[in-house]
Amino acid sequence: MTIKVGDKLPEASLMIATPEGPQATTTSEVFGGKTVALFALPGAFTPTCSAKHVPGFKAHADELKAKGVDQIACLSVNDAFVMKAWAKDQGVESEMIMLADGNGDFTKAVGLEMDGSKFGLGSRSQRYSLIAKDGVVTQLNIEQGGEFKVSSAEYLLEHL
Repeated sequence: MTIKVGDKLPEASLMIATPEGPQATTTSEVFGGKTVALFALPGAFTPTCSAKHVPGFKAHADELKAKGVDQIACLSVNDAFVMKAWAKDQGVESEMIMLADGNGDFTKAVGLEMDGSKFGLGSRSQRYSLIAKDGVVTQLNIEQGGEFKVSSAEYLLEHL
């Protein structure tokens, strides 16, 4: 079942890509007691993700925070080492946390996995964005396959 507005995010283990290396965390630690703008995407270093999705959240980080967002988080079904390298490549180490859902546990738990096998990617996350307040989803924007519209930072800002 796909998560919806009003649902509490499920408990899952994630890894945060930090300058010091991977750091284990949970959804309770990431989302508890704060307002988080989360955007998820199929893969680090992929074309739309690198050219549009991450740069959009980087460009609008201050505006999101001015509208009450405490933390911006990017999630992908990649390992923490890849997410760390991607954060460095994108120059976003200070704007957002990069969440590695290496086994796809969180992605499966929220019902937003996709089969990227025809592209050699295996099981990945669909492209989406959400706002969670103390772990409860208050806005959810899920893209249709291959699109990049409703999960953008601009769309999220318009609807805050």
